[in-house]
Amino acid sequence: MKKQQIGIIDMGSNSVRFVIYDINEHGGIKEIQNLKVVARLSSHINKNGEMTKTGIKEIGKVLERFETIAKNYSLTTVRCVATAAIRNATNQKEILKAIKGKSIFSIDVLSEKEEAYYGYLAVTNSMNIEDGITIDIGGGSTEVTLFEHRKLKNYHSFPFGAITLKKQFISTDQPTEEEMQRLTSFLFEQFNSLTWVKNQGLPVIGIGGTARNLALIHQRQILYPLAGLHQYEMSIDDINSVSQGLLRLNLEERRQVEGLSKDRADIIIPAIKAIEELIRFSGSDKFIVSDKGLRNGLFSEMYLQPIGITQFPNVAEESFYQLSLDYSMDNEHQKQISILALFMAKELNPYLESPLTKYDLLLLRWAARIFYIGASIHPESKSQHTFYLLTNQSVDGLTHKERFVLALLASFKSRSQLKQYASPFPGWLLKEESSKLEVMGAILRLCWALDYSHRGVILSVKLERKDDSTYVLHFGYSGDPFFEETYGKKHKKHLEKALGKQIEFVFEKNNLF
Repeated sequence: MKKQQIGIIDMGSNSVRFVIYDINEHGGIKEIQNLKVVARLSSHINKNGEMTKTGIKEIGKVLERFETIAKNYSLTTVRCVATAAIRNATNQKEILKAIKGKSIFSIDVLSEKEEAYYGYLAVTNSMNIEDGITIDIGGGSTEVTLFEHRKLKNYHSFPFGAITLKKQFISTDQPTEEEMQRLTSFLFEQFNSLTWVKNQGLPVIGIGGTARNLALIHQRQILYPLAGLHQYEMSIDDINSVSQGLLRLNLEERRQVEGLSKDRADIIIPAIKAIEELIRFSGSDKFIVSDKGLRNGLFSEMYLQPIGITQFPNVAEESFYQLSLDYSMDNEHQKQISILALFMAKELNPYLESPLTKYDLLLLRWAARIFYIGASIHPESKSQHTFYLLTNQSVDGLTHKERFVLALLASFKSRSQLKQYASPFPGWLLKEESSKLEVMGAILRLCWALDYSHRGVILSVKLERKDDSTYVLHFGYSGDPFFEETYGKKHKKHLEKALGKQIEFVFEKNNLF
């Protein structure tokens, strides 16, 4: 792939962002700049629907600042898009003309459909969800989409957002009960026009700053132990709890709430109410937060367009590929661990008290892809670094539970270490799950040892049940398996402990069974 740097300017009604992505020759993606200016463009629209001179000057100032930043990079492409504030302004041509004469950036005003599409694209290229409803609450508009089998089925853009709802329904810093009732009735009336959403029972996915702040507040309240917002799940009761808590506070008190951005404290309540009402209207029992939004959708289109697709075939697999690039992993070694682990699991499965399911085998394969990824930071503490990395960054395509489980598997060192890592996450694992993860982790650690020299000398695995207390693992090999035999015997004790059996090794040259 061609090396390039892509810049995206997302001119929203509340804030304007400038994000720069670096793409290397292997297709590795790094976000190398992310700048935000709270411009509140929607507040510069007058009674006639025109953007004021002050608002136009504000846009010019923001773009001028971004220009000075852009000069420090080797940008190959820049796309600058605007949404509701400029799209709905009755003097849109005047705005664009004023900017064109002063800025190097050319603004593309997105249609309602395009804005909804890019939000949907961001979600389906970063989550493992096949069917869902998205809601993106901006400052001046709200986009709702329905997708099935990762395909966009319906969309609608409402001419209201967090800023305009606040302006229309809430007259003071702290909403009254009557104001909230009027807001609720309005939202129900608006959503009631979406017949394709009503009682669908699909997960509702929140895009944008409101969703992120809502999740952050909730995570801080419950002392959530896993880092990251992307694919964080909440129930309607969770959302209502946060909403009611904020309603009891005045503006100054809301500004002190952990997880809530100060610049969003005055508009967060009506925006959360919009999410609540859509969830109720759709009959959903789950709200999922997306940390990816319009600009991510724009980027994924620009990144994938050269190869003729708009979506990653498998989001999780793409994430593992990107992680392998970020941490300079030996992909052939990881592939060998995966092959050996699946062979071994297949041989052991008939004798396991809790046999591994198809889904367990998928997790085993995924964990093999990133087994001891932390070794790139320091080989002596590879287990600790692996667990830390995976529990402290979002991984697209994985739920939070999956990421936690993979962190335990990919960092497996021993039973005691597994328990130590899991201890800050009470209630996340059932006893049966912990036992199964110990078996899977022990398989991975043994298979890692069985490719210790990174040469792929072990070609096959076959299990023989010697007696009730002893298994014999036969390994077919090509080349010299000295290091594999040495380190395999050293690390087999973890699998023996997990299974409650003794394990003997037999190495047989070129025995492919």
